[in-house]
Order: sequence, then C-alpha cells, then structure tokens
Amino acid sequence: MRKKHNRSEENRIYLRFAEECDREQVIDYLHETWDAGEETVNGGAGLEGYETYDEWLSANRRNRKEETVSEGFVPASTFLAFDKNERLVGMIDLRHKLNKWLLLYGGNIGYSVRPSERRKGYAAEMLNLVLIESSRIGLDRVLITCDKDNTASRGVILKCGGVFENEVEGPDDGQITERYWVGIE
Repeated sequence: MRKKHNRSEENRIYLRFAEECDREQVIDYLHETWDAGEETVNGGAGLEGYETYDEWLSANRRNRKEETVSEGFVPASTFLAFDKNERLVGMIDLRHKLNKWLLLYGGNIGYSVRPSERRKGYAAEMLNLVLIESSRIGLDRVLITCDKDNTASRGVILKCGGVFENEVEGPDDGQITERYWVGIE
C-alpha cells in the first residue's frame, strides 16, 4: 500500500492539460531537453515526434478518449506541470489502461522534469498529483517503470509508494526495465 497523499499540503506545482497558449513553453521545454543530450521527452506523449505543436496538441486531445485514441495507443491524459511563476517544469502522462507493451516496459505513468529544474522534488509532486487523477478515473493501482540505471526515477517511485515487482529485459536493446506497482487509496 502506498503512502497517503497529503491533500491539504500546499503544492509548489499544479497540473493541467496543454492549451494553445502553452506553445512557446512546450517548445522551449523540448529544446532544453534536446540541448541536455536527451532525445525523448518522457511523459510528453511523443512530443519530439510531431512536426508542429498544433499536431501534438490535437493528438493529445484525441488520445484522452477511447473513441478517438490513435490506433495502437491506449487512452491517456498528458499533463503539464507549472510552478507558481507559471513556468513549465515538467510533463507527466497517465495511461488509462495497459496494453501488452506498457504492461512490460512502459507502465501507466511516464514523466520528465525539464533539465534546469531537476533535483528540486518536482517529479515526486507531479507523481503524487497524477496518482490522485488515477483514482478519479477508477484505477486502484498503477504500474510505473524506469530503466535500471535511472536512480533518480527509482527514488521518486519509491518515495511515492512504489513496490518493486521485477526486472525485464527490453526486446530490442537489452535495456533492463524495473517494474513497480503503486496502490491507489
């Protein structure tokens, strides 16, 4: 069983869906991620693979519902995390259900914090907030995964009540993925 959320504690961040007005901040986040030598924005719903922000935003909106989700995907809610100064500090993706690949490697939740804002506790806050959203959509537990060598992500998962299940080897690259379950209260 995971730790209880302290719902009365004032959060330093809040989550919300992306809107048209977020274009500049999301693109800046993407570029900062690339400048840090990372190819993928974890929790960004494939942001790096779209030609334009508008295409990403449109897909993001469609993918929230079973009826309109893109082929090969599961319904998901992608949230932007803003600090009190309205600066985009992170992205987190809540997949409403698991397909075979997500069950083994991807999990229900993926997240990232922009490189300049890391090591400030934002990832744990984002995860705790999205666990509340998980409960709202009827999930009683979620799977969260991380690469075996990602000690920062492992620490966040454990801090938020993750219980280690096992390790699996990636199908293509041999990368070891750790799998953790978090119960929702």
